[in-house]
Amino acid sequence: MTRFWLGGYGAAMDGSADGVGLLAGDEGREASTLAYRGAVVQTPSPSWLAQHPSLDVVYAALEGDAAVQAFARTGESALTPLGPPAAVGQYVCHVAVAPNGSSLVASCYGDGRVVRFGLDADGRIVPAKPDAAAALRAALFGDDVDPDAPAATPPGDGVAAVDPYAVGGERTSHAHAAAYLPDGRVATTDLGFDLVRIWRQSGSGLVLDHEVVLPLGTGPRHMVLHPSGHLHIVTEYSCEVFTLAAAPDGTWSVVSSTLSSPIAQVGTDFPAELARSRDGQFLYTALRGSNTIAALRVRGGGEALESVALADSGVDWPRHHLVHEGKMLVAGQRSDTITLLDLDERTGAPLGIRHEAQVPTPTHFLPVR
Repeated sequence: MTRFWLGGYGAAMDGSADGVGLLAGDEGREASTLAYRGAVVQTPSPSWLAQHPSLDVVYAALEGDAAVQAFARTGESALTPLGPPAAVGQYVCHVAVAPNGSSLVASCYGDGRVVRFGLDADGRIVPAKPDAAAALRAALFGDDVDPDAPAATPPGDGVAAVDPYAVGGERTSHAHAAAYLPDGRVATTDLGFDLVRIWRQSGSGLVLDHEVVLPLGTGPRHMVLHPSGHLHIVTEYSCEVFTLAAAPDGTWSVVSSTLSSPIAQVGTDFPAELARSRDGQFLYTALRGSNTIAALRVRGGGEALESVALADSGVDWPRHHLVHEGKMLVAGQRSDTITLLDLDERTGAPLGIRHEAQVPTPTHFLPVR
């Protein structure tokens, strides 16, 4: 197994992590000696990490500080800041990097903002430009313009204004993740508005192309682009996986949905991540609540899913999991532990917990390239 950069929650997010950590094992015995080796760079609550596709640069969502920052690898197990933090929005929880390394999209749970930054030839974050509407307001009325955090857009037509799962019943935007699509557009989830948004990239940021409206109260959270071209999306509130497909004209729509786990209980279980096997035959969800891992087999041409196995994750509140070299890593946010699970290559089923290690408030794994 390789080593992993480890994202985590710090004091501002009620955690004990003090920066981006390193998870590594002894050579030749990684699966049984995987352990936390300390922070490689001090930074507050780097809850999600993303790798530049061609450079030794890692990007972090600094969730408690409403910023994103680039870090350059300076040694075998060391990172150093590559430029200052760039302001985005409240509780930024996810960053995605373009396959060609030209841009980065940050999703902000707190205020629903989705912000695109350019990346220069060295991987540095290029400050975003203000959107046209914000610039016009500034010119006419003297409003302050924050060029790094354009305002969130409202939900699309026909979306109900009341959310039975929201505090007080009032619906608010909660952007949660982004994925670059093969045609250069960007898909983002909005957990609060039950939307999947498809954006076109422009010189000044993102321009809304169209929206896919999911049923009220589903709460789309994270997504996986399947080799078949389908987009699978796990929902935090309704415990489902929705499958989207693009029509010949480029418009995306829902083609199927299934429960993310056969034991999921709405209101008690809250799916976090959605991960896939390397060959795309299986998807895996984790339920915070019952603390289980569910395996789903991909059927047909990638448009259908079926539950095939269920297992104990071995952690409390599995916030993130990753399939790597035929095994699965699971981050337990509330147990301050990670586990390593074996997977059956033929059936996709988790076979049990091979190893466990103590880690300060882990939230995300990123393989060290």
